[in-house]
Amino acid sequence: MQTPLILALESSCDDTSAAVLRGSVVLSNVVANQAVHEAYGGVVPELASRAHQEHIIPVVQAALHQASVSLADIDALAFTQGPGLMGSLMVGVSFMKSLALSLDRPLIAVNHLHGHVLAHCIADANQSPIVFPFLCLLVSGGHTQIIAVHAPLQMCLLGQTMDDAVGECYDKIAKMLGFPYPGGPHIDRLAQTGNPLAFSFPCSDMPELNYSFSGLKTAVLYFLQKQSADFIAENLADICASVQHTIVKMLLAKLKKAVKQTGIKTLALSGGVAANSGLRSALQTEGAKNKWQVHIPKFSYCTDNAAMIGIVAKFLYEKSNFATQNCLPQARMPIDIHL
Repeated sequence: MQTPLILALESSCDDTSAAVLRGSVVLSNVVANQAVHEAYGGVVPELASRAHQEHIIPVVQAALHQASVSLADIDALAFTQGPGLMGSLMVGVSFMKSLALSLDRPLIAVNHLHGHVLAHCIADANQSPIVFPFLCLLVSGGHTQIIAVHAPLQMCLLGQTMDDAVGECYDKIAKMLGFPYPGGPHIDRLAQTGNPLAFSFPCSDMPELNYSFSGLKTAVLYFLQKQSADFIAENLADICASVQHTIVKMLLAKLKKAVKQTGIKTLALSGGVAANSGLRSALQTEGAKNKWQVHIPKFSYCTDNAAMIGIVAKFLYEKSNFATQNCLPQARMPIDIHL
């Protein structure tokens, strides 16, 4: 089978992205962010879908131009089917269905979560290719999951958060501290200069390999309510470092348990929170100590992007797993897959 040239689109939340891939090689990966949400302290779904409509054509044109290809060269069109914000997904799905119809090209519907996991399969001259099976810690604003990945299209959920996702926890605590949205990177930045043991916050202990971050969020709220504004300002770096230390400790405790249960010692980090320096550093340290093979993605493949959608589409294309014009966006989708 000829190596396919795939045009991929990602529009699950507030980033509009288009990418062109030749097999596993990324020829272009263009992302348009939406600054409109900063004033509201979070993503406003209606504003997100309107911004996608504004960005989608320029982003696709830029991706084709950077890849030095035309629409006529494309073999298949891939899009994010879900999970995500329904309005945002509808924009991307409708656009790609129309484009596929006009070009008479096959459609490939992609699970956004599979994209985060398989971003590790994108060809990169600076990183060794990941070996199956591996455990993936998927951490983002909407998801916190441990996944056993036995093959590109064989994944099984082992554990997940029972309430808040870790990225959501970061952003809500950041809002308590007065940081602008998105606040997670601000906590990470200050944590690098603070004392992680300055303050003690509780770690939840959910059954099996599951997580809970709502208790930590509440504990930080109560802690801050007891402090003066001057105390918080003077100890901001230590507070951020202590919060981050607690979150990372919780994440790695379950991951170590998953390694013990499965015997899989190849580990991968995925999702927007995979850009967090504290988590990246802690996982690498833990990996060296336990002789794990640790894979951490480039920053550009941590946050939502179309290249990760394109790599999943490549594997689905090889199995002729195409979507129809009746395909609909889905706000929720399970990560388990066995193809």
